[in-house]
Amino acid sequence: MSEGLMLAPGQGRVMTGGALTALFKVGKDATDLASVLEVVVPPGFDVGAHRHSSTQELFYVLEGELDLLAFEPRKPSSDWHEWESASGRRFLKGGAGSMLFVPAGCPHAFANTTQHPARMLFQAAPSGHEEYLAELALLLVTAGGRPDPEAIAQLRRRYDIEQLTALRFSAG
Repeated sequence: MSEGLMLAPGQGRVMTGGALTALFKVGKDATDLASVLEVVVPPGFDVGAHRHSSTQELFYVLEGELDLLAFEPRKPSSDWHEWESASGRRFLKGGAGSMLFVPAGCPHAFANTTQHPARMLFQAAPSGHEEYLAELALLLVTAGGRPDPEAIAQLRRRYDIEQLTALRFSAG
């Protein structure tokens, strides 16, 4: 490639899944290195704690507030907000400028527990994670924001995602 990719604000491939919206900036079609997306996380969305055996991720909060987690819990439970690490860490309430780096194999999660949308920059390496998000969006739209848990489980298994707690979405 003799030219790089330049995108103005708002440019990229738009993906909408119910109230979850992402703007794909860079994906597998441009590079194998990483996928980069700008994501609007609606109030009530909880991705659920999960891990990837071979993917690394980075989340950077641009606007709003997200609950962020990246550690192995001492005592796992069905609500990752209750988790504590061996060193006593708990989830972070992250506002604009907060960052979460997730190495491969590390349990992680994010949720918007506020009444306002949050916006984040998301990077996954290697690239290709945008295809998972596109399929997830389709499931969310088709099921009116409440997809069948088994459909989510099958999707996540196909994309190297071990789900540890449930995906939740409750509008408002």
